[in-house]
Order: sequence, then structure tokens, then C-alpha cells
Amino acid sequence: MAAAAAVAAGVAPVRARFLASKEQFHAYLRARGEPGGQADGRGKEEEEEEEEVEEKEEEEEVGSCQNEPPAKRVRSEDLGQDGERREDAGAVEKEPAERKRARGQNKSRPCMKPNHYEQRRLCPSVTQGCAEKCYFGSQCRFLHDVGEYMAVKPADLGRSCVLFETFGKCIYGVTCRFAQAHLGDGYRNIVNTDLAKQWEGKSLVRNNLSKDLQHQLRKRKFIFKKADEYLRGLAKPHGNGGKGGKATGRSTEEQEVSNCTTPQEGLGDSPGCPVLPEQGEDPKPDTLQSPGPTGGEEASSVKTVGPVTDEDIIKLRSCEKKKLEIQGKLYLAPLTTCGNLPFRRICKRFGADVTCGEMAVCTNLLQGQSSEWALLKRHHTEDIFGVQLEGAFPDTMTKCAELLNQTIEVDFVDINVGCPIDLVYKKGGGCALMTRSNKFEQIVRGMNSVLDIPLTVKIRTGVQEKINVAHKIIPKIREWGASMVTLHGRSREQRYTRGADWDYIAECAKIASPMPLFGNGDILSYEDANRAVQMGVSGIMIARGALIKPWLFTEIKEQRHWDISSSERFDILKDFTNYGLEHWGSDTQGVEKTRKFLLEWLSFLCRYIPVGLLEHLPQKINERPPYYMGRDYLETLMASQNVDDWIKISELLLGPVPTSFTFLPKHKANSYR
Repeated sequence: MAAAAAVAAGVAPVRARFLASKEQFHAYLRARGEPGGQADGRGKEEEEEEEEVEEKEEEEEVGSCQNEPPAKRVRSEDLGQDGERREDAGAVEKEPAERKRARGQNKSRPCMKPNHYEQRRLCPSVTQGCAEKCYFGSQCRFLHDVGEYMAVKPADLGRSCVLFETFGKCIYGVTCRFAQAHLGDGYRNIVNTDLAKQWEGKSLVRNNLSKDLQHQLRKRKFIFKKADEYLRGLAKPHGNGGKGGKATGRSTEEQEVSNCTTPQEGLGDSPGCPVLPEQGEDPKPDTLQSPGPTGGEEASSVKTVGPVTDEDIIKLRSCEKKKLEIQGKLYLAPLTTCGNLPFRRICKRFGADVTCGEMAVCTNLLQGQSSEWALLKRHHTEDIFGVQLEGAFPDTMTKCAELLNQTIEVDFVDINVGCPIDLVYKKGGGCALMTRSNKFEQIVRGMNSVLDIPLTVKIRTGVQEKINVAHKIIPKIREWGASMVTLHGRSREQRYTRGADWDYIAECAKIASPMPLFGNGDILSYEDANRAVQMGVSGIMIARGALIKPWLFTEIKEQRHWDISSSERFDILKDFTNYGLEHWGSDTQGVEKTRKFLLEWLSFLCRYIPVGLLEHLPQKINERPPYYMGRDYLETLMASQNVDDWIKISELLLGPVPTSFTFLPKHKANSYR
């Protein structure tokens, strides 16, 4: 027992009486998971084989984003020798396969498409009650006979439908996997009229992509008046010579000032001066830009309601733009894959003040891709909400900023200059912008010139591990017009191999003043948050800490450690699945999409160690959880780092998985296998 109690370097300190070996841990889960199963007798040889496979896979995955610290140190030393100088191409090329395999995404992971788990689907026109208007007519490959569909439809997953209970109506009708809650005779969809009336006309989720706008974008008919004006200026250097981007950026601002100080000229330019909507309004292109895409110049003077203010006729200078007043607030980071709308609702409930959508690629938005526009959706509970854009060139980024400025309702736009993945970096986006200062400047100045809301930037300490450049870039970002900068205390090459450099973040916060600077990195407890605030930052951004324990926001605000029970944690997962079914749908496709995102989140949640089990507080984010027995079966199951156990948890919430279901987490280090 003394040997088991000894805590290895980089392993979280769990009390000795809760510690277990890998064999004991899996035997316990297997015995409880299968009624009548014997913990030790049933699969001893199987356990040993599994252990060998897991050990091999752990060795292969050293150095990945959130792997155990000892392995990380070995990997970071290798990187220090090979990757210290980027010019030394020979050293970098020596082991490209191992490096690619050991970090980043599982690019070749299996993808479950809708036809994998539902062979014969009902045509949406039937669900919507207009089967005779099916667009494909006789060539439609979906079923139109409800009886035939019901004969092959998978069994219902439960007796209560969250959509029906919340809104009084389930729009998925017979295709809902909880349809028995709202189907009457003849497969008629029952509606709770009184409850449905309460929600009538209310918009719970904003920033949807309309068919009309999607058509304009696909046919390239959307007019980018301000962006085109700025981009034309980039090709014409003005003033003292200098480079086109710098000179044009300054001259554009000077032109804005002259427009502001001369109301008569402003009147002539009024079609290009957007009017901000009132809080709570649904923004539409014709309300945000006075003439609209096809409007005449007279429209602005004719369609005026109420008194004419300066905002109607004078373009705002940068100093007069709406301010982003979020100093001291808790900011939930934009998290790819896991930072979806249902997860943000969970974090809002626990006290997150500022939320941001997942990173959206500007070129995909400009093409009208529905999947990319889905990342911009905003729930009505998100009172301070921003979107994050990724791009490498001023033309696409500026146009995208103008597009969003006219069509969606957000409080700020963030530029991603911190994404480390190769797919983005090699195209010149993300971290690569820190090394492309001209393009970076043109992007920031251009986006700032077309936005009526604050522009923020998220950066890392630099690209190379031991060469910090953020302190040189931050004053420039302030000069270019950004309202705020967020600094992640790691470089691109470092990834998660070492702790965030909060001393360097503190230096940068002083340099950034008076521009607010938010710090980001390794916050998993209220003590971590307090230390970060004492460094002089304007606020803190929380990323992995929120994924591991979303109640972290409550802990910070109440200045306490919350020994949350397994049943309370399971209730959080229940709420997430309900939010997911609301957001993605309660039909088979929506259920499986909810399951997919739940499993991705569980790959982080399993790293949480309950407060009552720790030898001393707080848990550190880079400490690897050992094998331990929880205080009950559910707590032990939630501690499992095995994909099969995550799937078991999903089945407790969303019913059995489809035949031949497979899952592999997006980030390799999420599952310690």
C-alpha cells in the first residue's frame, strides 16, 4: 500500500485509500457494468493484453497536447534540441512521422455519417407537413410513407421529449426518437397549444443564416462597399511613401475624422454609414445599412423614424465606437469542437460572463457554408458574446468582418492569431500572422475600419519555444486599433508541454496599457485565478479548465473548492444532452450529433479529480490523474480514461449506440489509452 501511495512526478496526489491499480480499476467497472460478471475471474488474461496495448499506445502518444508531464518533459527536451532553430531543416525532418502522430488532431479518425446509423430516412417534407411539395418529386431518395418509415425506425429512447415539454411542440414529429411522448392516433403530432403560444415569436437562437443571404454569398452578389474601398486603398500608397498597408490604414482613419468633423459631407455619404440596432433587435441587412444592397440614396432620408441623431449622418471615429467593458469578468475561451452552444449554456449557468463562438474560417463564411455559419449562433442567455475569425489575408478577413457587421448580432469580433495546428499555420493563418507583420497590420486595420463593434485579438507568446515576441507585437496591435488583446502564455512549438508563462503575461500587461490584456493558461482553481489577477491583467480567459470542470466559474466567484458529487455531475451531463437535443434536434441525426459532442467533452471531464479524494488542494491542470476508486460507482466510471466507458455514460443519457458505432476523440491526448 505504501508503494501505491507514493506519488510519481507529474501525477495528481490522490489519497492512498482511494488509489487502485489499472487491473483493480477496470475489474471494478466491468463487474458493476455487467450484472453477474466476476471482477477477477472473467477476464484476467484479457486485462493483461489490454494493459500491454494501452502501454504501447501511451508510449506512442508522448508529447501530445495534454499527456502526462514526465512524457511531456521528454518530448519538450527533444523539441529544444531539434526545434530551437527553424533553419536547421535536417533536424526537423528526421522524425516527421512520430511528431505528427504524437500531437494535434486525429486526422484519420472514423466519421459516422447519417446513413451509417439510419439507412432509410423520412423525407423532411413529410415531417413538415408538405409532402406534396417535395422538391425532388418522384426522384426523392427518402421515404414518403409514414407507415413504412415507422416499420424500420429505431426504437424510441425514452418516454419524454425535451422539445415537447419545453416548447409544447416537437418539430421533428414522427422522426423524433422520443416520439411516443407526442404522437397521437395515426401518427398525428400532438401540440400543447397553451405552452406553444408562450414561445410564439420568440427567438431563442440568433445569428441564423437565411436562405436569401446564403444565395447572395454563393452567387457573389453581396456588396462589400467599405471593404472594397479599404482594399482599393491598399494598392495605392499615400503620403510619406511607406508600405501600402501602413500608409493606407492611416489615411483611411484621417478620412474618417474629416467625415466626422464635416456634417455636410457626412450627409452625402450616409448610405455607407450603418446605424447600430437597439439592444435585443434582430439585425437584418436592411436595418444595419440604411440603403440595403439595392437601396437608393434617398432611402435614408425617407425611411426615418423618430429624431435624427448624429449617428445617422456622421460616421463614428474609432474612439467613439462602442467600448468593450469586460475588465474583471470571466471569459470563456473560444474552444474548437467542445465550445459549442450547449456547452456555452452550461458555462453561462455556472457564472461565465463573456462567451465566444468557436473559431470560424472566414473563407467558408464568405462562401455561405451552413456548417461554418452554425458556429456563429448565439443563445439568448449569452449577454456578452463574440465570434472568432481565422484567416490569412486582408481581403477575405475585411470582407468577412463587414459581412458579419451587417448580418449578425455580436458584441465583439476576435481575430485568431493563436491557432497552432499545421492546417492553419501552413496557410499563413493563426500563429503564422505573428511572423507576417504587414499582413497582420492590414487585417487589423481593415477589419477595424469596417466594424461598428470592438475588435479583439488573441495571440500566443510567439512561434518558437524560447523566443517570445508578443511584447513587440502588442504595442503595434494597440496602435492598429484593436480594443483588447488576449495572451495565451505558451508558444506554438510549446503547445501544452510546459506551464503557461504568467510572468511574461504580466510584463505584456504593463506594455499593453491602457489597452486591456486578458491572460490565458493553466487556470483550474480559484487560487490559480487569484494569482493570475494579481499579475496585473485586466481579466482571465478560461479554456481547458472549463472543459475539465465547468463549475470552475462558480468556484472563482464564490472563492471556494466545490466537492461536487457524481450525481450533480451527471445532472450537468443531462442538461447538456437536453440542450443538445434542443440545438441539434431530437431525431436520429440530432441524437447522434449530441452524443458525438458529449463524448468529445467526456474526454476532458474524465481528468477531473473530486476534491474529497485529493491529498492536498488544488488539482493542477497538467497533473495526470492516477487510477483511483471513486466514492461510488458513477464517480469511478466518470474517472475512466477509456473510450468504451465514455460511450457507456452516453448510453445512460441517450440510449444504446447504433450498430458498428465507433468513436475516437479529436485530440489524441484526451484519452489516456
